[in-house]
Amino acid sequence: MKLYIGADHAGFPLKEKLKSYLIKSKYKVTDLGNKEYNKTDDYPVYAAKVAKKVAKEKNSFGIIVCGSGQGVCIAANKIRGIRAAVAEHIKDAYLARNDDDCNVLCLPGRVLNLKKAGAISTKFLETKFDNGEKRVRRVNEIKRLEQ
Repeated sequence: MKLYIGADHAGFPLKEKLKSYLIKSKYKVTDLGNKEYNKTDDYPVYAAKVAKKVAKEKNSFGIIVCGSGQGVCIAANKIRGIRAAVAEHIKDAYLARNDDDCNVLCLPGRVLNLKKAGAISTKFLETKFDNGEKRVRRVNEIKRLEQ
């Protein structure tokens, strides 16, 4: 599994800690930026970089961090093939994967600490899509909206 991660200035501190945590947890992580703190950077840039890689590469996932998680989620969901969700709780991450086959996790860097973000990310990455008839039907309806 390939994992892409990115963040703007508001998510940068958490992204850096989370990246180390994920690498120690044996995930293959590619950091798409920002690579250094820049208080004037813009979250759509990093959301797009992560989302485009995930959309292009089968069996890959993304994690994007900004202040609230909402901005990167909105931006990532503009990319065809992306189903991004904000998670502030472990259950949010589970439901995003299990019910909606989300492929990008969006985290609020101003809200979460590393312990919580690590647990949320792990749950997201370890949860499989339910693949039941109604879940597949709903994901296919979302895909049709992208046409």
